[in-house]
Amino acid sequence: MPRTKKTATEINLKDPQYYFNRELSWLEFNRRVLHEACDPRTPLLERLKFLAIFSSNLDEFFMVRVAALKEQVAAKVTQLTPDGRTPQEQLDAISQRLRPLVTQQHQHFEQVIRPALAQAGIYILDYIDLNQEQRTYLQDYFEEQIFPVLTPLAIDPSHPFPFISNLSLNLAVVVKNPDTDAEFFARVKVPKALPRFLALPPELGVQANEQPVHWTGVLLEQVLAHNLESLFPGMNIQEYYLFRITRDSDLELEEDEADDLLQAIEQELRKRRVGGSTVRLEIESHIPESVRLKLLQELDLEETDVYEIQGLLGLGDLMSFLALPLPELKDPPWKAVVPPRVQGISVPIGPEIQESEEGKDFFSVIKEGDLLVHHPYESFSATVLRFIMQAAYDPDVLAIKMTLYRTSGDSPIVNALIAAAENGKQVAVLVELKARFDEENNIYWARRLERVGVHVVYGVTGLKTHSKIVMVVRREGDRIHRYVHIGTGNYNPKTARLYTDLGLFSCREELGADLTDLFNYLTGYSRQKSYRQLLVAPVNMRDRFLALIRREIEHCHNGATGRIVAKMNSLVDPQIIATLYEASRAGVQIDLIVRGICCLCPGLQDISENIRVISIVGRFLEHSRIFYFYNNGQEETFIGSADWMPRNLDRRVEAITPVADPKIAKDLQEILGIMLADNRQAWDLQPDGSYIQRQPTEDSPEASSQKILMQMALDAGLAKE
Repeated sequence: MPRTKKTATEINLKDPQYYFNRELSWLEFNRRVLHEACDPRTPLLERLKFLAIFSSNLDEFFMVRVAALKEQVAAKVTQLTPDGRTPQEQLDAISQRLRPLVTQQHQHFEQVIRPALAQAGIYILDYIDLNQEQRTYLQDYFEEQIFPVLTPLAIDPSHPFPFISNLSLNLAVVVKNPDTDAEFFARVKVPKALPRFLALPPELGVQANEQPVHWTGVLLEQVLAHNLESLFPGMNIQEYYLFRITRDSDLELEEDEADDLLQAIEQELRKRRVGGSTVRLEIESHIPESVRLKLLQELDLEETDVYEIQGLLGLGDLMSFLALPLPELKDPPWKAVVPPRVQGISVPIGPEIQESEEGKDFFSVIKEGDLLVHHPYESFSATVLRFIMQAAYDPDVLAIKMTLYRTSGDSPIVNALIAAAENGKQVAVLVELKARFDEENNIYWARRLERVGVHVVYGVTGLKTHSKIVMVVRREGDRIHRYVHIGTGNYNPKTARLYTDLGLFSCREELGADLTDLFNYLTGYSRQKSYRQLLVAPVNMRDRFLALIRREIEHCHNGATGRIVAKMNSLVDPQIIATLYEASRAGVQIDLIVRGICCLCPGLQDISENIRVISIVGRFLEHSRIFYFYNNGQEETFIGSADWMPRNLDRRVEAITPVADPKIAKDLQEILGIMLADNRQAWDLQPDGSYIQRQPTEDSPEASSQKILMQMALDAGLAKE
């Protein structure tokens, strides 16, 4: 008998069984990062990079997500997640899912990566294996460079247990008084000011006859451990063990009670440097029970908070090896291409303008038609930075308005804005002080901008400003024109070389008017409820996205075709997910490209049979957001800053723009198609929450979307030249 589809009244689309847990889905994303470190197709130093990223990701996960869950447990919070779990159940599930991953990471480093590094001429030696000449060199180095920095801290009735700073690497040392046989406990912090991996001089390195030796060295903590007698003269060193802790590092801020937001965040940052409650203890696997219990007691931790490590603690420090000049062990170098339309236009060089032969500048290019740029395939410096620099020095530019969420430490963007203010232009910048782990950097730039007369604001109370927007107001004859850039990524030249992002330049009147209204909302008092073109959170974005999905449902009900393709970083919002389930049940074909967290369950009978989800993890971090709706042939495509998460739709100021130019819309649809066809970096999400990586076959040769997009950018750039 044919299967009868259940009616809507028979199915509760909010049922927890139809949702994946947010935290566990994130762990699955980090599992995919770890896979890149284990994949022999990945160049060796890039594999080392992915091991480091896996560790750094986990550090932040514990500092923010696990810390928040532990706070909820302490506060006896009983509210269930959409997938039906309590905070304690989530902590238990995280521990169960994560421990095998951590074991896999360290085993892979010790058993596979470390020997492969040695074969490639990179030797991370153990101190006990050094010859006398190498030891003598390191003992001298210890006396001259390490010993003066160290502060051994005794722990006894007159010396309380010291505060252990967040993410610090420490030695727990047991010493004995030879006269009394009394044992004492001490802590020595491994200094962060010194390199974690200490290189030996080439003449003292490993001598290999068959291959060149590129680096030989040892771990800083091993040099410290084998010279402890200098720190405890007259005492016998009994034993020493490494440990590392992670603390709650999320900011707690009551904006409504803060008279000065910048000052309030500075105070919170001082607290973060000290750190909140301890949420994780990493220890060497052979640490004795007495030392283990001592650390647990003093750090106020439970056994479930302990992660035993076989091998090196803190593998995030492996990132330093990427600085070695060994291109054969890395991805092929990539130099972003200058888009064809902006090749040969005028270039700002400080206050001077290098005129183009054609007499064109960036504004005339935008006036010819909307311009889409795709980073890192296309140059950020030759487009976004050039646009802002030209605005800073153009005598016809009257004002520049911009949002800054994250930017680089030596930001040329901010320097251009400072130059604009000094050139007499009205410059207004919203600096988001609450951008997690970039607060200090943003405070620095905010103060610099204020000193030169830039109007600096810090956003709307209770909301983070995550939108990526710039507006330049220019006098042209007797008219005022507005030029805008709306992007998916931060105004950061460094991350623009590593993150895939999109940006749209336009001088369309409707977008200029919308951005004017949006900046007035950000800098003044405005209760703007409607926008001409933009989808703006938290004003109209949620309702607009729901309406766009429901429109596809209606087309299917009317016998037409329904189609949605959406690319984002994370999909968490329960209302969006339930509406996508409705669309699937109506026959809408849905493809989702979700890099990280995905709480939607694809492929469920009667629920999500028409939904497919892939994740792409590669050399570039997929960061762009693209939304496509077939609309019965009247296709609509959008790009912008927001994921489908409650925080993006309800608690942040976000901007999504429709793409009006048909050619640009087709280009975006082509990008989506290339990604959906990826069989190298793409992973298919299964109904049980696991992911399976696609593999090339004889009938389907390797198709890496990132490689294809690199080649397309090169071909387009060369065709123009």
